[in-house]
Amino acid sequence: MRMLYTAVLIVAFLSGCAGTGDWSSDTPTKANPKSSKATRVNLANQSVSKIYAPSDNLWIRIRDGFQMEPMNTPLEIEQVRWLAARPDYVNRSMARSSRYLFYIVQEVNARNMPTEIALLPFVESAFVTHAKSSAKAVGLWQFMPATGKDFRLTQNVFRDERRDVVQSTDAALDYLQRLNNQFGSWELALAAYNWGAGNIAKAQKRNAAAGLPTDYESLTLPRETRNYVPKLMAYRQIVLDPQAYGIVLPELENHPYFVAVDVGSDIDVALVIKLAEIPSDEFHSLNPSFNKPVILSNANQQILLPFAHAEIFQANLKQYDKPLSSWTAVQVSKTESVDQAAKTLGVDVDTLREVNGIPRGMRIRSGSTVLIPKTNRRPGDVSSAMAENASLNLEKPVPKCPKPANTGKGGKTAKCAPATTSKTTGKTASKGNSSGKNSASQHKSASTGLAKSAKNGSSVASSSNNGSKGASKSQ
Repeated sequence: MRMLYTAVLIVAFLSGCAGTGDWSSDTPTKANPKSSKATRVNLANQSVSKIYAPSDNLWIRIRDGFQMEPMNTPLEIEQVRWLAARPDYVNRSMARSSRYLFYIVQEVNARNMPTEIALLPFVESAFVTHAKSSAKAVGLWQFMPATGKDFRLTQNVFRDERRDVVQSTDAALDYLQRLNNQFGSWELALAAYNWGAGNIAKAQKRNAAAGLPTDYESLTLPRETRNYVPKLMAYRQIVLDPQAYGIVLPELENHPYFVAVDVGSDIDVALVIKLAEIPSDEFHSLNPSFNKPVILSNANQQILLPFAHAEIFQANLKQYDKPLSSWTAVQVSKTESVDQAAKTLGVDVDTLREVNGIPRGMRIRSGSTVLIPKTNRRPGDVSSAMAENASLNLEKPVPKCPKPANTGKGGKTAKCAPATTSKTTGKTASKGNSSGKNSASQHKSASTGLAKSAKNGSSVASSSNNGSKGASKSQ
């Protein structure tokens, strides 16, 4: 059996000693830039159960880390009243946050950022991991595709790291720190996260030219951005004194909800769920970035599992003696219909269409990567090049020209209309250096569009309590 490397890591940053509320471990970290900040627990010689948190209440830790000054403006009071009038909505989003808050707080503390920042996903996504705005911003932190690329969040056939809990959190905090360094205040950094750094800089220049202050409250801002910081401060107020607003905070212990398992061989999502003995919904809540039914080892991926189930997964994996993966990937060498491609590849046409999400009537373009069932002819894991650069491009078939009618002398025959092309599933994100100008100008927030969707269990952002439609567009 191909073994799965199961060095398990607790996703928590090492900074300082236990007395400061942080975790510690003697286990060295793997040489992996995406996980170098995470504490590791090797289950071969360590026990998860022997690691304790210095405090048993995460909310206390969050309150202790508040650094931002309350605004006490009519806008903040309005936002507090709006949330207080909807305790069911707030309670549901608070319950969803219980899976992710420890990791976010740990990372915020490690960077010496105000713990108010850990509450920002309440504003952006209501902690719905599959939240998607009308502007195509997705995930807890609502990254747009271009901004995700700037922060090296991979977006390809197999995964979208804008939805990855760990990677998107690290990218969002990087972004916010950069904005804070640029503007010198967290209020302006947050406004720039919502509206774009370029727009905030222009608004400041306009005020400076008019002899006006250039702080957050003095700028002329779009309605969504004007309400953005007051919304965050409203959540701050509720966390400080939930009983005053009829809100019941979920009990959150000050230890990791999840641990991360490094993938050493391709493994089916269904098999991970089975071996970890967790519900499918729980797995996908922790691992929303996976687009396909297989997790690739050569994509440098990690599986997040509930704290108590990592050891169960490891024990069951050791006893498992069958193949770990039933899927592989191939590159299509010529443009053809799904029926033709299925025949060429020797796979069932319905399986090919379903697993790759190909609509009927579309053709697969040459060079596209498709997922197919693994066979003896293709037994290995998906290659690193394919795991990182896979794309699926589709097109409508060229319409057949009808037989030309006999139009007589000098008659003309109509030409066929050219085929229209539709591309789906983008290529992998850029791995180059992030561009502050691009990321700041292209970030679009869904912060005002999630109240209705979260209330109805939908992941698509809808209109907000303040009447704004869709997400703001940075220029």
